Amino acid sequence: MLPNPDNSCASDSAPLARHPLALRLPCGEIISGLLSQTIGIRWRVGPAGPALFCYPATGWEKGTGLSEDKSEPRIVTETGLEARIAHIVEPPIRDLGYRLVRVKLSALNGSTLQIMAERPDGTMTVDDCERLSRDLSPALDVEDPVDTAYHLEVSSPGIDRPLVRRTDFERWAGHLAKIELAQPISGRKRFRGTLAGVEDGSTRVELTTPFEGETTVRLPLRDIREAKLVLTDALVRDSLGGLPSSSDAGSASPH
Repeated sequence: MLPNPDNSCASDSAPLARHPLALRLPCGEIISGLLSQTIGIRWRVGPAGPALFCYPATGWEKGTGLSEDKSEPRIVTETGLEARIAHIVEPPIRDLGYRLVRVKLSALNGSTLQIMAERPDGTMTVDDCERLSRDLSPALDVEDPVDTAYHLEVSSPGIDRPLVRRTDFERWAGHLAKIELAQPISGRKRFRGTLAGVEDGSTRVELTTPFEGETTVRLPLRDIREAKLVLTDALVRDSLGGLPSSSDAGSASPH
């Protein structure tokens, strides 16, 4: 059940542009932190007033070298109600030429349904988010999977993105990630370290701290419950088209 949308880009909050990692993205946004792009009901950014922000595209929108196969299945998926919603929205998302990244239902602003998506090449503009928001709303209204009023938020994955496909772990090799397994390995489910490629159905991770005397572990992709990149200076540079050196790929951002 969706309330009437209000997709304006004004806010009563202070501007975010002073944040050291803030970026001005095309058609309406000053984003810090996740550096993601979002179109959502009653979602507003920027200083108070009616102004819209329209700035030149950054290198991030020019593509990240991800697989261009929109049919590549996700290895990290939802459960329960979120899985039902994903089943509803993934076919139209694919038909429109995008890939579903994640569905998340939260208590933010009462109740918020976040649908995270991207183009097969990793790009996602505000216009893309707006198009998906507009085209997915009828499908959600017909199926009506959520029995209370909620805010629909369509967003790009952002820089510190979830890793949900095999190619995500391949593309972002050399960067710091947090990974949680569905089943523990030697009593441990959570790992943090630098992605070091995919081999034989497992991702290699160079651990931040050794585990049982080992500095590298192999985590089966099929056992991963959740995985996400950690925001670092090197990740920001790489996402924006820079060429980070391997020596600072795991250096945490000061923010």
